[in-house]
Amino acid sequence: MEALSFEGEIHCKTLWISDVHLGSANCKAEHLIQLLDRVRCERLYLVGDIVDMWAMSKRVFWPESHNLVLRKLLNKSKAGVEIIYIPGNHDANFREFCGSEFGHVVIKRRHVHVTPDGRRLLVTHGDELDHAVRFSRINRLIGDWAYDTMMIVNRWVNRIRDRMGLPYWSLSGWIKNNVSQAEAAIQAYQAAAVNMVRERGYDGIICGHLHHPVIQQYEDILYCNDGDWVENCTALLEDDAGQLKLLRGISSREERSDVLFVAA
Repeated sequence: MEALSFEGEIHCKTLWISDVHLGSANCKAEHLIQLLDRVRCERLYLVGDIVDMWAMSKRVFWPESHNLVLRKLLNKSKAGVEIIYIPGNHDANFREFCGSEFGHVVIKRRHVHVTPDGRRLLVTHGDELDHAVRFSRINRLIGDWAYDTMMIVNRWVNRIRDRMGLPYWSLSGWIKNNVSQAEAAIQAYQAAAVNMVRERGYDGIICGHLHHPVIQQYEDILYCNDGDWVENCTALLEDDAGQLKLLRGISSREERSDVLFVAA
């Protein structure tokens, strides 16, 4: 089904954003700025990897657009938007401040979000579920190198596509959807997430970490991944009735019915 489009402002009760990776050359800050300018919400969750401390330990990349993202988030906080920041593995340094509050920004390790219709959803970055996808240390190092290389290739491919007037295309997304081992790893991760929240008595989970946006019901458990601002440029929103939808900041040829197109 074709994605819905919106003109002007988007009003919602709650917004979830994760895996922005400010400080990395792969961050698509300009697209996130467009989203932050258009969305009006009461509560905003920052679900980890907002600032990429790992990337900055190798090379500092911080253009003005990255400053602007932080300023817009702080302005929303000053305007009364409740912001809950849940650090991820790439910004784990901030986990030592869990339990602290800075103005309208609260830092937590995880949080239980209650929807208007009474569902209790665990909000967590999701790196604690990495055990579900078992790799040796050398495989993880190779994987990090391969991912960085893939993102460099992806940037060049999309520069060419942009000059040709073609829409954005994610090489990583194609691999995740078409390579059997990648698909199996994603399924194993999602199954572990569902089992964890079921055992803890929650109705679902909202996480990031995988860079794989999806809303999927597993029998009695709702699994939501809000995606990222490196490959997919997606966020998750909740309307006044408690319905959850994905917002996509870059259009693609294969939009799902649970995705609302924002603007490229």
